[in-house]
Amino acid sequence: MDVGVAFGRALRQKRKEAGLTQERLAHEADVQRNYVSLIERGVNQPTITIIFKLANALGCTPAALVSETEALVEQG
Repeated sequence: MDVGVAFGRALRQKRKEAGLTQERLAHEADVQRNYVSLIERGVNQPTITIIFKLANALGCTPAALVSETEALVEQG
């Protein structure tokens, strides 16, 4: 699986677990809602700064997002 797609799936899963909409996550992370959608679909890949912002808004660590991404990539 492509890393960008895997990160998007990991982000979507964490967002849903947190009970947040894309709009609410975007607001909490101080990014555009459309950008969250593009990341979740694997169209855009976030910078390290954005990963930290998203993780903070989700109440998890950036490492947790990366770890889940890594697991998805390994699954194929």
